[in-house]
Amino acid sequence: MAFELKSQAFKEGDLIPDKYTCEGPDVSPPLRWGDPLHRTRSFVLIADDPDAPMGTWVHWVIFNLPERQRDLPEGVPAQETLPNGARQGLNDFKNAGYGGPCPPPGKPHRYYFRLYALDTMLDLKPRATKAKVLEACKGHILAEAELMGRFGR
Repeated sequence: MAFELKSQAFKEGDLIPDKYTCEGPDVSPPLRWGDPLHRTRSFVLIADDPDAPMGTWVHWVIFNLPERQRDLPEGVPAQETLPNGARQGLNDFKNAGYGGPCPPPGKPHRYYFRLYALDTMLDLKPRATKAKVLEACKGHILAEAELMGRFGR
């Protein structure tokens, strides 16, 4: 598998099942990815909604995923630091961990899950914002993979 981001729960451009949204239990979807470049030291995952009425809404920030990791299981716990050492940043719901799609009624929104392969570990504390994580990533991104799903109410 090339460095691509995929999910068993939905395919590129498909609707995200209710299970992973505020219409259901709101657990994080299972994600998997292929091998990155050999210099990879860690991964960062950011999920956001560019169609939100007040501007891009951040749903998930997770960083310092170990270089040997190739997936995230369904229902990653909303802990600031995970057992594998990965740290979860602050989403726009003001929580660490995943907060699923919950758009206002109307046209479905697009939700982008972006995975970055980095040549370093980030020296950031848990609850770092998307902006701080992306700033720390500058000059360290080796590869990027993306998965987009849609959801509307």
